Amino acid sequence: MDSTPILYNEFPLFLKRYFPYKVQKISLNAGFTCPNRDGFKGYGGCTYCNNQTFNPEYCRTEKSVTQQLEEGKVFFSHKYPEMKYLAYFQAYTNTYGELEALKRKYEEALTVPDVVGLVIGTRPDCMPDALLHYLEEMNKRTFLLVEYGIESTNDATLRRINRGHTYQDTVDAVERTAACGILTGGHVILGLPGETHDELVTQASVLSRLPLTTLKMHQLQLIRGTRMAHEYEQHPEDFQLFDVEEYIDLVVDYIEHLRPDLVLERFVSQSPKELLIAPDWGLKNYEFNHRVQKRMRQLGAYQGKKYEM
Repeated sequence: MDSTPILYNEFPLFLKRYFPYKVQKISLNAGFTCPNRDGFKGYGGCTYCNNQTFNPEYCRTEKSVTQQLEEGKVFFSHKYPEMKYLAYFQAYTNTYGELEALKRKYEEALTVPDVVGLVIGTRPDCMPDALLHYLEEMNKRTFLLVEYGIESTNDATLRRINRGHTYQDTVDAVERTAACGILTGGHVILGLPGETHDELVTQASVLSRLPLTTLKMHQLQLIRGTRMAHEYEQHPEDFQLFDVEEYIDLVVDYIEHLRPDLVLERFVSQSPKELLIAPDWGLKNYEFNHRVQKRMRQLGAYQGKKYEM
């Protein structure tokens, strides 16, 4: 019997626990903003953020949630006609708004044929108790994953990138959400200014103590039109932009220090070429994953190998 450990927990296998068929996330822009954009906590948003980098063509705020989902279905259904879908409220902060308005958008998504659940992307400081209670009830009737933008466990970094929340806010939100029985995900950016390889590996251990089910990570990307791009022009020495081999080494080290049961959704992000300043590796996600897997096999690495409780 083969006792070789799996390299890491992949997201598609995780979804198979819940669905006997293929499912695909369809990204939505439901017209939300963020508390560090509208003046509630600040202006300008996170220094790295340009939401054009993750909105597909069908994501336009003048289109209804239903229209965006139907167009997304057309986009994906050519390849897999039997596909089902998760409505992914992705752009900006998707729990930041008046409760009844939020409910209407979520419920609208669930009425679209072949939509079998929701993924809601948000900030750790934007989960009021009333909304969490509603999501707790929703979770009893459909698939639900709430994904928090953690970005860093270092408060100095969070201040520098104008996140407008602390790591303790993340701890509180993740613990409250998971305590309601809701699948809880996290998102981090590897390579933010001032964070070293060793500090990031320590971050993996810190995050592993949270009751997270899923984790996304990606490399820092400098995007045209952002405050961070301007900072890079002024002080490039403050930034460590990984080449692809350095980043693969970091990801492998990071994975080894993560809790063995965490589900890892992705390691890289691809921004549109016309917006991306650096780094530009010219690799698709699956190509990068194959290189990570090859490196892990070479090193005898696997998720949790160096994890300490």
